[in-house]
Amino acid sequence: MNNQHDRSYKLLFSEPRTVHDLLTGFVKEEWVERLDFDSLEKVSSTFVTDDLRDREDDVIWRVRFGDEWLYVYLLIEFQSTVDPFMSLRIMTYVGLLYQDLVKQNKLTRQGKLPPVLPIVLYNGERRWNAALDVAELVQPVPGGLEHYRPTLPYLLLDEGAIVANEQWSEETRNVVSAIFRLEHHRSQQDAIDLIGLLVQWLQAPEQTQLRRHFVIWIRRVLLPSWVPEDEEIEWQALDDLSEVHNMLAERAKKWPEQWKQQGLQQGRQEGRQEGRLETARNLIRDTQLTDDAIAKAADLDIAQVRELRAELKH
Repeated sequence: MNNQHDRSYKLLFSEPRTVHDLLTGFVKEEWVERLDFDSLEKVSSTFVTDDLRDREDDVIWRVRFGDEWLYVYLLIEFQSTVDPFMSLRIMTYVGLLYQDLVKQNKLTRQGKLPPVLPIVLYNGERRWNAALDVAELVQPVPGGLEHYRPTLPYLLLDEGAIVANEQWSEETRNVVSAIFRLEHHRSQQDAIDLIGLLVQWLQAPEQTQLRRHFVIWIRRVLLPSWVPEDEEIEWQALDDLSEVHNMLAERAKKWPEQWKQQGLQQGRQEGRQEGRLETARNLIRDTQLTDDAIAKAADLDIAQVRELRAELKH
């Protein structure tokens, strides 16, 4: 995943509303109900050591749990492949955070370390199958040595698995669920409808910055594979989420025909059939269009598009 995606995604999770929806929507445990979400506070990068500061994709929050602070370490993971040693990395990062808390004397009233919830956000195509606890990585030895095996689980949010789950609720007014669905949208119209919902949900003045962060993310992640080259400058100038939604809804009607014309022009230059096939390959790789829409845009049979899609998966 490119750096533009990483940074814009981090912006979304640097807002209290997003962290609130993450915890209330995806951590189904009783203690979440006792959190004082009005106290949500992002931990400054100057608070942590250089070792943690180098983790540019991660966000650390703290929130009041009764009279004490609880820390949420949000590890935003953009690997295209599953990291089998993620739980070891989690143990290292949480250990570094605890070292910083000790140096800053950010202990509980009883002089203990505060609780930390480590979360891994994963948006790869393959389903996550790595160990969810570092203990699973350590070879067990009989006779008592296993007693010293470290254990530290983390909460995995595999976006693709969540969206594909049959129990998935599309009616939830949850910003994080909308992010996951946008990341794995079924079609352009599906994405446009989701952006329309975000416009409705984020109307309050205190959500102004989150709306802008959504615009940045949409411009950097979704639009490059949707917008024809001659429109890119106009789109990159947009900074209002409602404007983005309205223009997408209007322009999306014209794009299939523009893609078809580009495909036909490329076909004349490179040989009509090969040009159509190459156009279809590009649309399969770079967009979320259905096979039927790609077939119309590239002037191919849908069977040819399905065959190309199967080839590109291997």
